[in-house]
Amino acid sequence: MIKNPFAKHGLRNILVFVVSCCVVIAGILLIWVSTFQIPSLETIEERKVSQSTKIYDSTGKILLYDVYHKAKRTIVPIDQISPYIKDATVSIEDKTFYTHHGVRPLAILRAILVDIATLNFTQGGSTITQQVVKKSLLVDDKSPARKLKELVLALKLEKMLTKEQILSMYLNENPYGGTIYGVEEASQAFFATSSNSVTLAQAAYLAAIPQAPTHYSPYGKYRDDLENRKNLVLKEMLDDGKITQKQHDEAVAEKVEFLPQSTLGIRAPHFVMFVIDYLEKKYGADVLEQGGLKVTTTLNYELQAKAESIAKQYAESNEKNFNGSNDAFIAINPKTGGIITMVGSRDYFDTKIDGNFNVTTARRQPGSTFKPFVYAEAFLKGYTPETVLFDVPTQFSAKCPADNFTSDNGCYSPGNYDDKFRGPMTLRDALAQSINVPSVKALYLAGIKDSINLADNMGVKNLGDANNYGLTLVLGGGEVSLLDMTSAYGVFATEGIRNPYTSILKVEDKNGKTLEEFNPRPTQVLDPEAARKISDILNDNVARTPLYGSNSVIYFPGRDVAVKTGTTNNYKDAWIIGYTPDIVVGTWAGNNNNTPMAKKVSGLIVAPMWRAFMDEVLKTDPGNTFTKPQIEDSFDLKPVLRGKWQGGVSNIIPGTLIDPNSPPQEILSGGVHSILYWLNKDDPRGPQPSNPSSDPQFDRWEYAVRLWSIGNGFQ
Repeated sequence: MIKNPFAKHGLRNILVFVVSCCVVIAGILLIWVSTFQIPSLETIEERKVSQSTKIYDSTGKILLYDVYHKAKRTIVPIDQISPYIKDATVSIEDKTFYTHHGVRPLAILRAILVDIATLNFTQGGSTITQQVVKKSLLVDDKSPARKLKELVLALKLEKMLTKEQILSMYLNENPYGGTIYGVEEASQAFFATSSNSVTLAQAAYLAAIPQAPTHYSPYGKYRDDLENRKNLVLKEMLDDGKITQKQHDEAVAEKVEFLPQSTLGIRAPHFVMFVIDYLEKKYGADVLEQGGLKVTTTLNYELQAKAESIAKQYAESNEKNFNGSNDAFIAINPKTGGIITMVGSRDYFDTKIDGNFNVTTARRQPGSTFKPFVYAEAFLKGYTPETVLFDVPTQFSAKCPADNFTSDNGCYSPGNYDDKFRGPMTLRDALAQSINVPSVKALYLAGIKDSINLADNMGVKNLGDANNYGLTLVLGGGEVSLLDMTSAYGVFATEGIRNPYTSILKVEDKNGKTLEEFNPRPTQVLDPEAARKISDILNDNVARTPLYGSNSVIYFPGRDVAVKTGTTNNYKDAWIIGYTPDIVVGTWAGNNNNTPMAKKVSGLIVAPMWRAFMDEVLKTDPGNTFTKPQIEDSFDLKPVLRGKWQGGVSNIIPGTLIDPNSPPQEILSGGVHSILYWLNKDDPRGPQPSNPSSDPQFDRWEYAVRLWSIGNGFQ
């Protein structure tokens, strides 16, 4: 028998080979690790300045903001920084800071495993020491090897410096948003005090903000999140025994006032902060501040500057005449979704009105500007612009008698802006003139849930569960943002095509590599014919003349401009949104603190400033026209869907004996009734209901129509 030499020596040879490979790899790794260097503070500073993110307008030439331009920093020794700040930072960022040697192996292992599992390579698990390293050299290195570099350099740094020196580097380098770096500069900028003199509550804020300086900015829209994180810092300090329960409770209750934000070096500030918020969430604060990004946005700075000037001019006038101290503009290209202008207040730096608050992204009640979504859903269901509904006093609530025309104690019987009722009206006239009772009836016919779903698909987000709303929804009972509403109106402009709003054309890294670039994502979310009907109505100057007059501020002779206004019942918000096939402009007026304005319709308060901006916009608008919707005039269509309300039974008489070529005539019979008598609301073009009273609203609508009919001489 021949013995297998491999069987005798194979295992040993394999082990020797494996050990040799490990030794070689370890040697290479040690040589590689030995090349890692700890940078000086001067090197860190130079690197940040040369690689700050720059944000440009759509031309890529006008610089809107340099994230690090003229950065403010005051280096202070660690013994001149309040113990509150040091304790708060350690408690929230790295509880074992004073006992570990630069890294926490288990935390690193967890982060690596998550990175491998997600292929994202963005996990944390970092100590304060690692964060100092990461913010100095490894800001744009997200590879798996970065974790090893970070670990080795952290261990080296711990041997070179004391814990207090490392903490000093961390606290003096932390970003606090905009041009503010380090706790001393932040203390002065936020509280007008030194970092050695801050209160416990102020220290908790200073420890809370650096995790996401834009998101947690005291000047942004996430103040509640900042407040929650500040309280979390205080809780961690309490748990760590750094403060007493009494100190904790007093700091939570303390009302800390932040100084006004600096105005240094920024154009289109609301828009820039909107972009920075997006960039920080996607790429992280470190990359935003030090990654050398070049960001080309969708902003048209020429129009932006004009919008800012108009906003300031008209808000000052409105404050004097209507008690409305603020306003906002949004302009969007509906064919791309690109945000062309964003003016979040009359003046970003006006502290009297909280000007840094971006009203375009805030949730407010939209008033009648929500109505087009309801009417569009009604058209999808089979109703027509010529469908007749009665504008008469009507009690919609089942809790109240049909003859109770009030809205008290759970009753709901809305009126109109002028306290008048017009009798039978087409949907065209009701929408164009913003008449409330037919609009509430249109919502009932269209369906609350389906109307909300359509609005959501078109871009109006966060309306929530349909069960939270009643028939008041059509009059602006929900809360939405001007940005969402303006973007959604773009669907009407593009005949049903949705292009989600965007602020970014391109993001490039420091080497010119494209990290992201605008990629259109159009989707058809509304039937083109329904969109055309809405645009045709909102562009119909004849239909809206009874409300606005024949030569109103929203009429553009020779141009197709569809417009809808809205004012909330409490006069806290005035809206107007208008569009051509190529641009959508939304405007809001009111007060940031929700105090009411004078009791005037939006046509007086907000329409003039919208018109002033539209005049500028239309100078470069190509002047395209809306596609006309199809005209439905077949006698096969129910009379009530063709604008006929004098009856629901149609008798057609052909051309007369005198002139056989004359058009046929229609004779109606059956009496005057509400629309629910003639059709099933869920199938308006189907057969007439055999038992109309089975509809929950029939008796109420019918009672109101019968009162009107008798009062006007009809039987």
